[in-house]
Amino acid sequence: MGMLRFLKDGSPDNRSAHRGPLGRLENEVMEVLWSRGDSRVQDVVETLNRRLAYTTVMTTLDRLFKKGLLGRRKEDRAFVYSPRFTQPEWQRRRAGELVAGFLAGPQPSRDLLLSCFLEAVGEQDAPLLEELAQKIRAKRKELSRAGG
Repeated sequence: MGMLRFLKDGSPDNRSAHRGPLGRLENEVMEVLWSRGDSRVQDVVETLNRRLAYTTVMTTLDRLFKKGLLGRRKEDRAFVYSPRFTQPEWQRRRAGELVAGFLAGPQPSRDLLLSCFLEAVGEQDAPLLEELAQKIRAKRKELSRAGG
C-alpha cells in the first residue's frame, strides 16, 4: 500500500485511529506496551516509572483503546491490551500527518515546511541532502512511468 493511502486512511487496516499528539501519560503507557507487548492494567501499573492509581492507568488504557491505538481482549475477568501499531509505524504516521497537514495548507505553509526541513537537514546531516536529491530523482522516474 502506498504512503498516501496510509496517510489518508490513518491506519494500515482502515480502522479509524486517533489524530493529534498524545498526552504525557498516554505516551508513557504506549512505551510500556511497545516494550512489554500484551499487558493487563496491573502489568502497566507495575512497569510505569511512577506511582499511579490502578484506575488512572485503566482509564488511560481505555482512552487509548477508544482512540484506536490499542486492541484489547478479555482473558478471565480482565482486559489484555496490545498496541495496534509498532512504535516506528506510529512515529511514521505522526510525521506523515504533520507533513500532510502542511502540504494541504496554503502555499506559504508548504514553502515554510520545505525550507525549514532543508535547513535542518543541512545543519544536522549535510550528506543527507544528496540522498534526498537521489530519492527525488527516483520518485520523479517512478511517477513518470506510472503516469505515461
